[in-house]
Amino acid sequence: MAEYEKKVREILSKYHCTFQRHGKSDHDIWYSPITCRHVTVDTKIKSRHTANAIFKQSGIDYRFR
Repeated sequence: MAEYEKKVREILSKYHCTFQRHGKSDHDIWYSPITCRHVTVDTKIKSRHTANAIFKQSGIDYRFR
């Protein structure tokens, strides 16, 4: 199974999203200037569906197929 965590963080940074802080357990909080919202990002993303949901919440028009 593919690991999407590194790719997701690279794409978030590309769209000027910023890391805010570490959350509970193995989650990080990122801020998206596109939607002006905070987004929770898991440190162990194994599903493309989870990765795509993060992009959707961030307002980023990118999808893993």
